[in-house]
Amino acid sequence: MKTDRNFRGRTAWVTGAGSGIGAALVTTLLARGTNVVAVDRDADRLTELQEHSPAGRLHCETVDVTDAEAVADSVDGLVRRHGRLDYVFNNAGIGQAGAVSDLSLSDWRRCIDVNIGGVINGIHAAWPHLVAQGRGHIVNTASGAGLVPRPGMVPYSMSKWAVVGLSISLREEAAALGIRVSAACPGHIQTRILDDADMPGLDRESLLSSIPGTGIAAEDCARIMLRGVRANRAVIPVGGLINAEWRLYRLAPPVGAALGRVRNRMMLRHRRRG
Repeated sequence: MKTDRNFRGRTAWVTGAGSGIGAALVTTLLARGTNVVAVDRDADRLTELQEHSPAGRLHCETVDVTDAEAVADSVDGLVRRHGRLDYVFNNAGIGQAGAVSDLSLSDWRRCIDVNIGGVINGIHAAWPHLVAQGRGHIVNTASGAGLVPRPGMVPYSMSKWAVVGLSISLREEAAALGIRVSAACPGHIQTRILDDADMPGLDRESLLSSIPGTGIAAEDCARIMLRGVRANRAVIPVGGLINAEWRLYRLAPPVGAALGRVRNRMMLRHRRRG
């Protein structure tokens, strides 16, 4: 892959970097000449990422994004080493599915703490550096579930709508400071998020086996995201299906909502009995 002048020689901080979209972002950025700090709570996944990456421009750190102090230490360390912070990819997140009646308060709070709190911690840590520089780009990974209704996965969808709202509001405040902000909204991507997701009340194997298609490769998702970053798009939908669904929901909300209800009925077929 040819180096890209938008990314060559720049620095990037990437969370959720041990697998899936995060790992694909790391490898794609490295291929484009970027110096990357890869952050994940799973040390083993980071070790595997390090072993399959070129030496010299990748630094891996085991960090839980819900720990604001650890996040700040990681971002500050990047700036000390490189003297600049160009890209912040708040990508870490967890998946969740299940009817609201099967959820505990801890299920709700976990989605809030990781999917929203982790993004806030990344922004809070990076913001002073970006303001001092007068430049930089924050990219928050939301989801297609943050653009259209997703009954059957309400806490997850709630958290991703929050990330979209945070991003597009912060974008307008950040513009006056020379800082860019984007929300990436992937659809069905080939990652481990569904395998790792909490699914209270659902038959996991039955549900996963019912999902049609294989989804978009994480590497293709990363390339689409970086194209959107280069173009400074406010919202970066990833995948033709979510793009079409988002357009439909904006043009005809009742039709988009009806599709959500169909999805919900399909999911509830996989609810555990008894």
